[in-house]
Amino acid sequence: MDNERIAELFEGLGPVSIRKLFGGKGIYFDGVIVAIVLRGELLLKADEQGAPDFEAAGCRQWTYTGTRHGKLVAMPYWSIPDSAFDDPDEMTVWARRAYEAGRRAGK
Repeated sequence: MDNERIAELFEGLGPVSIRKLFGGKGIYFDGVIVAIVLRGELLLKADEQGAPDFEAAGCRQWTYTGTRHGKLVAMPYWSIPDSAFDDPDEMTVWARRAYEAGRRAGK
C-alpha cells in the first residue's frame, strides 16, 4: 500500500505521518501510532475497550507464533472491515477508534 493511498484513507481523521516500522510502515496521527502496514495489509490499533467492536465487525487480530516459546502472540492491531475501504465516513470512524486506543496506551 503506497503512502498516497494511506493518506487518502486517513483523510477524515487528519494528516498522518508514515514511518518505517517492523519491515512495514507505522501510521501516526498527532504523534500517536494508529495503524501499521505489514506485508501489504493495513491494520488498526485497538485495545481492550475497542477490540470488541473490531471483533463484532468480523475483523482479524494480528497474531504470530513466538520463535522462543512457540506460543501464539496477539498484537493490538486488527484488520479493517472491507466496507471501510470504500466508505470514507466509515473509515474515519474506525481510524478515530484506533487513535483513541493509541492515546489510551500513551504511545
